[in-house]
Amino acid sequence: MAKKNQSPNAGVVAAEVPKELKLHMLRQMISLRRFEEEVKRLYCAGEITGAIHLYVGQEAVAVGACACLRDDDYATSGHRPHGHCLAKVFDLNRTMAEMMGRETGLSRGRGGSMHQFDKAKGFLGGNGIVAGGVGIALGAAFASKYRGTDQVTVCFFSDGASNQGVVHEAMNIASLWKLPVIWLCENNQIAATTTVARSTCTPDIAPRAEAYCIPWAICDGNAVLDVYRTVGEAVARARRGEGSTFIECKTYRLEPHCGIIADQRPKEELALWRSPKKDCIKRFEALLVGDKTFTPQEIEAMHRRVEQEIAGAVEFARKSSFPAPETLYDNVWAEGAKS
Repeated sequence: MAKKNQSPNAGVVAAEVPKELKLHMLRQMISLRRFEEEVKRLYCAGEITGAIHLYVGQEAVAVGACACLRDDDYATSGHRPHGHCLAKVFDLNRTMAEMMGRETGLSRGRGGSMHQFDKAKGFLGGNGIVAGGVGIALGAAFASKYRGTDQVTVCFFSDGASNQGVVHEAMNIASLWKLPVIWLCENNQIAATTTVARSTCTPDIAPRAEAYCIPWAICDGNAVLDVYRTVGEAVARARRGEGSTFIECKTYRLEPHCGIIADQRPKEELALWRSPKKDCIKRFEALLVGDKTFTPQEIEAMHRRVEQEIAGAVEFARKSSFPAPETLYDNVWAEGAKS
């Protein structure tokens, strides 16, 4: 039942992916990176408030996974949802507006960083509770099976969340009922400020799925084509009615846990993961130049277009209004008594 795949070389599958899809994935990865960097700048400038948890460094996971999904498939996230939201929905304007608390945002300016939703594109939101998206993903997968559709759900969660009990409860039910859900663990090697070595008893998390008779795989989370191939196989399996898969993507978070916690990781370690040898965007660009899919000039032009789109998203958000006070109770299920 177990399946282990730990390929560090995504180039072996590059030729199997159409040029248009490579273009799409690279542009999304660059967009996610620049979106997050701009969010950090706006946060430091006081234009974005509240907690922010940046996704910088993990773009290959979200993009590679969501490239396997249709609009009517589902995805859930945790407290670091911007990358997943953009990869599934890809609406820079409305996502930035949500970050800046504007009425034009995905959650009408009420959700901010951790609570972005887009029902039309199947993004069922981030969640401020560690592993809070796991039960939601299980419910979405159950709904798909109950309705008799071939929709699948990808549940993004972290190495820290993998130690929460709900993950094991959900995997048990998903296996028992053969629900079409992919458990995608982004092992970025640190939970807040606690390393995996100090919180998890084994170096690999995916093998835990064997206890629930769920196939599992480990892939290079900084190689977008490796993620795409591994998740694609799991999605195809789920659509055939064969149930759940657990995938662990080995990756690395390049920013501190959140905007108010200092990063105490060794500078040498951070520098290594930002280098062309490790950084997911630099690696993919080098691969695509090496196999002559793109020229360096074409990639540079893509970066310039993304810069314009990010600037446009910020301008869109700034020009949008804040929610009006009289809309306070809009979309509230139970308002309670009003004085």
